[in-house]
Amino acid sequence: MDTHRKQPLCDPLIERFLHHLKIEKRYSPHTLSGYSRELGKFRAYYNGELTDTKTHDITLYIGKLRQQGLQAKSIQRALSAIRSFYSYLHRRGEVAANPAAAARAPKVKRTLPQVLDTDQAARLFDADVKTPAELRDRAMLELFYGSGLRLAELVQLNVMDLDLQTGFVRVLGKGNKARQAPLGRHCIRALQAWLDERGPLAADAPLFTGRSNGRISPRTVQTRLKKIAVQQLGDSALHPHMLRHSFATHMLESSGDLRAVQELLGHSDIATTQIYTHLDFQYLARVYDAAHPRANTKADT
Repeated sequence: MDTHRKQPLCDPLIERFLHHLKIEKRYSPHTLSGYSRELGKFRAYYNGELTDTKTHDITLYIGKLRQQGLQAKSIQRALSAIRSFYSYLHRRGEVAANPAAAARAPKVKRTLPQVLDTDQAARLFDADVKTPAELRDRAMLELFYGSGLRLAELVQLNVMDLDLQTGFVRVLGKGNKARQAPLGRHCIRALQAWLDERGPLAADAPLFTGRSNGRISPRTVQTRLKKIAVQQLGDSALHPHMLRHSFATHMLESSGDLRAVQELLGHSDIATTQIYTHLDFQYLARVYDAAHPRANTKADT
């Protein structure tokens, strides 16, 4: 069988799966686009019926991606989409087993996320806030660093998700999982200032808006954060997830409570949260090297 002949990217089974992710799982447009892209590539590669796919076919596809020079992370992303697709078909009884379950992608070299130190984080909030846009940006910064929100979670917030009296915000995370994230006093103050600037609002109004008063776009949030970072830190490398990483790292450094940090971040698996223990150990190692009188002494000869 020639599995390399190009096929149309659309397939009824794939379309049904994407519809399931959109309607039942409520995945974000960005995530749906990624699944569609990866499954479209696999459909273009594989010439047979998708319900006839064997593990060997998927292994060959992974090998082809490696030959093309794709990074391990990109190959893992492709395999993850294929696994999810066949898991869906298996649950529906359309395949006897998931052929992608036994397939293996190359291991990704795990890199620790970049974080701000506490002084850098504090400098982000040193700027004077005067304009409506600056009030909005300050409130967004507080939610990213003070509550550990993801970018997709922040842009989807509505006014009714806030409870400033009790100091919580209702967040809809990955996989349509809701959680309550706490709001610190600085965050509550910043959010209240932004709401006061906007005046009376419907409960279902977007919390953060752009120029047209429509829901703010992820791209606009990223651009505004970079502008603030240039002004306050002299560096444009800041992005929303760096603030989330910084939140988690600083929380763990202060509390040592990994389970609590897992809940605050909305991680379903504590293994995802454990990367921050490595960051914490790096911090402790730096403190040791700088402070202990025998840390940098040479061994006796």
